[in-house]
Amino acid sequence: MERLEQSGDNMPEETTTRTALEKGGVTRVQDGAVVTVTLNRPENRNAMRPSTWAALAAVGASIGDDVRVVVLRGAGEAFSAGLDRRLFSGERIGDDAPITDLFTATQEEFDRAVATYQEGFLWLRDPNFISVAAVQGYAIGAGFQLALACDIRIATDDAKFSMREPALGIIPDLTGTKHLVEAVGYSRALEWTATARYIGAEEALASGLVSQVVSRDMVDPAIAELVNGLTAHPHGAVTATKSLLLGAVERGFEEQRAAEREAQFHRFAALAAK
Repeated sequence: MERLEQSGDNMPEETTTRTALEKGGVTRVQDGAVVTVTLNRPENRNAMRPSTWAALAAVGASIGDDVRVVVLRGAGEAFSAGLDRRLFSGERIGDDAPITDLFTATQEEFDRAVATYQEGFLWLRDPNFISVAAVQGYAIGAGFQLALACDIRIATDDAKFSMREPALGIIPDLTGTKHLVEAVGYSRALEWTATARYIGAEEALASGLVSQVVSRDMVDPAIAELVNGLTAHPHGAVTATKSLLLGAVERGFEEQRAAEREAQFHRFAALAAK
């Protein structure tokens, strides 16, 4: 397994990544074409801070062309309880300033800060690999949005999802609103978010939010089986298909079928070149 232990010209960059991961409470382990990213603060149910999002962004920047699947997990009992609430109450935690500092920010400063936070989520939809969230226990607020940022979600039978931001008087702002509507539709997304209620595993499965529900003792076998399936076929065909599907939501029908023709032309060319 590779644990960011390469040497040579990349050492300064890798040292920076390692430092970011340590500060953010995140681990990254690569085994062949699969990278497993783990939120590793089980003592507080993997509650997130800006340093967590910076660590996730650093992981995204470190993903090489050899990676085909990224698996995102949470250590311990929960995937993530969301934002570390101490930051919302004005407390500073290590290098993480309280979120309440943004109360006095200008709109430009606020926009810049939140755009930086979002970088920890954006990379999970990169067309060059497929991202999988394995959700056990709670996935709340930012934790729910992190799971939504992934392409595919597996949940344990005790999983509970909730978009809690409106209960705090704020909104989801870590890319979750678009992904939630795409996953479950506008009406359901609105009801879930406006009520901030908890969504159990079976409801998540029935709504299409997750693709599988398994018991906790079957999570690892389920992930292994899914990863085997995702890496079984030619990488170029899989990534081209992902790109088409990502664009299908925003393209009209005529644009989409033209995109299919173009993508297939390049696939035929790649096959002919072998």
